[in-house]
Amino acid sequence: MTRAKRSRDRGSSASSTPRWRWWPPSASAGTGGCCRAFATRAMGARTFIDWSVCCVSALVGSPSRLDMPAVLREHVPSMLGVGLLLAACGHDLTPAQPRAAKLAFLVEPTRTEGTVPIKPGPQVIILDQFGDTVPDATNTVTVALGANPSGATLTGTTTVTAAAGVASFSDLHIDRPGSGYTLLATAPGLAGAMSVAFRIGLTIAALSAGDHTCAVTTVGASYCWGFNSAGQLGDGTTDRKSTPVLVIMPAGVRFAAVSAGGDHTCGVTPSGTAYCWGWNQDGQLGDGTRVDRRTPVPVAAPAGVGFAAVSLGGWHTCGVTLGGTAYCWGHNAYGQLGDGTDTSRTIPVAVSVPAGLSFAAVSAGFYHTCGLATTRAAYCWAVATADSAARAPTPVATPEGVSFVAVSTGGVHACGLTAAGSAYCWGDNNYGKLGDGTTTSSATPVLVAAPVGVTFAQLSAGGEHTCGRTDAGAVYCWGQNGSGQLGDGTIPFNRTTPTAVAAPQGVVFAHVSAGWNHTCAMTAAGAGYCWGSNVGGELGDGTFVTSPVPVQIVQ
Repeated sequence: MTRAKRSRDRGSSASSTPRWRWWPPSASAGTGGCCRAFATRAMGARTFIDWSVCCVSALVGSPSRLDMPAVLREHVPSMLGVGLLLAACGHDLTPAQPRAAKLAFLVEPTRTEGTVPIKPGPQVIILDQFGDTVPDATNTVTVALGANPSGATLTGTTTVTAAAGVASFSDLHIDRPGSGYTLLATAPGLAGAMSVAFRIGLTIAALSAGDHTCAVTTVGASYCWGFNSAGQLGDGTTDRKSTPVLVIMPAGVRFAAVSAGGDHTCGVTPSGTAYCWGWNQDGQLGDGTRVDRRTPVPVAAPAGVGFAAVSLGGWHTCGVTLGGTAYCWGHNAYGQLGDGTDTSRTIPVAVSVPAGLSFAAVSAGFYHTCGLATTRAAYCWAVATADSAARAPTPVATPEGVSFVAVSTGGVHACGLTAAGSAYCWGDNNYGKLGDGTTTSSATPVLVAAPVGVTFAQLSAGGEHTCGRTDAGAVYCWGQNGSGQLGDGTIPFNRTTPTAVAAPQGVVFAHVSAGWNHTCAMTAAGAGYCWGSNVGGELGDGTFVTSPVPVQIVQ
């Protein structure tokens, strides 16, 4: 049997009566001869259908159900001269129902956000050998990932029964970002089909750099990448990752923000519930144990306490409530929990504050913690050595007339931002991370020597460096640069004053986060960039190659 062919009749007129001819001329009726049917009805003048059918031994002695293209099958009832074909085959002619032979994608997958159902839902159509739809097919069709550039997992209903010849997949999700994904459709006994290549993206809403990196997307999914020795990525493993992996969340839980620390991570939900995961030997997860967790567990907050934000240090965690109360938990050898003791805690304890003092924000550093009071005064507690630690909040002695709208705590230093956009830093000044042009430590805030005309809208203190973002979206960094964490294109030249980050052409940053040895920033459109050390994959670009300039994460 041959496939239907469409061509032009070279004659001057067209007949609506099918014309039958023996082919080849030597064929005899009932012995496997072939007939060729020419039909013009309903096909338009000067157009004909050429269909050949051969009577084979399998048809002799049994009812003849002859396959034919749909374009001819539609016109068989109106064709005359069918008797010749009946004579050729020796049986009644009943056009066969089309037989399922292969699959094809009717609706192709398109670019979709990670964890979000692929929309419109892919559809797979069942075709016969001629490429026509089999309208009554009810085959079971399964889809799986074909090309899988990021080692992702496809979830949702991946096997469905076709209806009217079409299998529809409405809830397929892919968990990891990447370009070049394909779907492979299969069904028993049928030729499979491969979709066009498509992309899974991440649009970042919030970003945090620690020793690893984490982000929350605009759809509320949480992703982490980088070091993972204690399960701080939250994907259930302890393997480092160089591209974002989905945090395995409890059912129904979504985070408004995440904070990446040394070897642990925490997130807070819109309703104020905090969850943490990763290293827990000092109780920094706040769940009442010292057991490491590879996926998020709820913090055992006091009854009725909800957090507006959480901040992570090296081995401790702090949070502030909507009412302005600060709580901390975890390592406390230096008094960084602020409860007046040096006893580590596995559940949140309230920071001891003078009567009437409430916090607008808290920031946990590696060895100490700072908070911004609602009066715009900065308070800090604990320092690098236990002997001199202040185990309860102590006011920061700011210059006359200076007050802060934000504070950020790093390894062993802290910085504050004024309403006018001036930056002040204090603490240890190895590598010049205070930004005043020296390497002299200071117990009181010193003015950061910003370039002329540069003011800051945001500050972020990292391990041994500091970064600031301007209103115009430029980022400046200063301090240690041994891994390129300053982003100015050099290694290992430390900077004692702010140096501009070499952002890609046209990239404007809306937020910056300084980690231990790397830095990350995001744009208002949700694109993420990182630079600096990449030993653990913390830059998220799919490599483990350190970069002294911003590289975009895989998203």
